[in-house]
Amino acid sequence: MASNYNEDDQKMIRLQEGDPDAFDDIVATWQSPLYGFFFRNTRDAQKSEDLVQETLLRLYRKSWDYLPTGRFKGWLFRVARNLLIDSVRRASHDALIRRVTVTTSADGESTDLLNLLPGDVVSAEIRVAQEEIVDVVRDVLEELPEEQRQTFMLHHFDSLTLSEVADAMDTTLPTAKSRLRLAKEKLRYHLTCRGFADEETVSEMN
Repeated sequence: MASNYNEDDQKMIRLQEGDPDAFDDIVATWQSPLYGFFFRNTRDAQKSEDLVQETLLRLYRKSWDYLPTGRFKGWLFRVARNLLIDSVRRASHDALIRRVTVTTSADGESTDLLNLLPGDVVSAEIRVAQEEIVDVVRDVLEELPEEQRQTFMLHHFDSLTLSEVADAMDTTLPTAKSRLRLAKEKLRYHLTCRGFADEETVSEMN
């Protein structure tokens, strides 16, 4: 019966059925993406590792609540995001992107922030002034409302589809689309105000 489900759902079904190897398989697949998500938001390696373990432990405890409907990624990142919010509240601050190069996986792989931005936001001409652009992007992301910022980051940095973002944010698909549109519009506006894109370029982004 499990063959009718996608790979993640099959693993969850195996976990629900008591397969001792199922949880290890889930950890092997998702530990690194979860670490990247937490590290981009906290800039703290140890805290990120702790949150990954807490997320996976919560996944194990809540495994019976999961329904295999092909929406595992959104479900998992909703668990992760809720833990991140709790952590931020306990720390009384929200630490986000703070420099150009960020570590995006447990093995230390580095990624340039500009390479993570959607192509319709940053043109080839804009990339000439990379350092200044990154400062603008960083400032704009930090100023965005939490829902818009997390929507943008989950979609473009963690490669979630908008449907998965909606699941992760516990909202509707139209709301997720609206938040992403607003975030990108604000980013374009601030880039244009600083002379990185002309009106024609901005109009092509819409």
